[in-house]
Amino acid sequence: MANITDTKASTLLGKKIESVTEYKPDLLVAVPRYENRERYNIAQNNLPFEGWDVWHCYEFSVLTENGIPVTRVLKLKYNCNSEYIVESKSLKLYLNSFNMTKYGKSTKDCLSICKEIIEKDLSNLLNTNAEVNFVDNNSTKIEIFTNYKNIMQYVSEENLEIKHYKESPELLAIEDKNDIQEYYIKFDSLRSNCRVTHQPDFGDAFIYYKSSKHIKEESMLKYLCSFRSEYHFHEECCEMIFKRLYDLLNNEDELFVGTLYTRRGGIDICPVRWKKNTKISEIDKLLDLNKIARNGIKQ
Repeated sequence: MANITDTKASTLLGKKIESVTEYKPDLLVAVPRYENRERYNIAQNNLPFEGWDVWHCYEFSVLTENGIPVTRVLKLKYNCNSEYIVESKSLKLYLNSFNMTKYGKSTKDCLSICKEIIEKDLSNLLNTNAEVNFVDNNSTKIEIFTNYKNIMQYVSEENLEIKHYKESPELLAIEDKNDIQEYYIKFDSLRSNCRVTHQPDFGDAFIYYKSSKHIKEESMLKYLCSFRSEYHFHEECCEMIFKRLYDLLNNEDELFVGTLYTRRGGIDICPVRWKKNTKISEIDKLLDLNKIARNGIKQ
């Protein structure tokens, strides 16, 4: 029997949908977070992390009242403590419904009106405060997580053999160190699959932790590779990785996990999660609604 998450997500995913070119808010679909969180012992009312879901929508377009096209990158963020996520195809169709809709006498007025409408619609859908901005087309991409080292630098590729392609936390191996150390790890070959359409999603994983425990890099690499045949939403994968590492470390340790996925269908999704005692200054760059903050993503 399909669970609530898959049932809701399948409202539009994997189905032929007629093109809608005028504003239609009821296209939006909310998917509950709780079912996948329950599976990994993540309590919705007592999350072990803070975090945000950040979206870049590269194909937003609308018309002014004079019929002049306005095209921008739309950036969206909402807190991970929300009860729901927005299903990505529904968001794409919803944003496309603005394509032939006319707002405002000028570009500035048009975008201001659209910002207000979209924030209201998404906030009502997700029962949280959704924030939206339109990033100027000439904006420079800001590099982030530049001090993270590729995990392949820590392993011997000649002696490495990957066998597991379904999420396998038992692969993670840990050792105690004499002192507290910081680790900045980047994995640039993350792959998971949409849980409804089974289409592949690619991205980069960024992991920071500060601990007297050391998660052996070869074991972490094997674990991250084990997502290759998993079927989950981007946000779920980020939280799954976080929870597995969280369970291995000490209570007082710092931990951050970010999974920055590549663009698919004109949209990318970049969930980030961190322990409440963790301070990662570069998170602010990713959350800045005036900037497209990316690093290592093949677009």
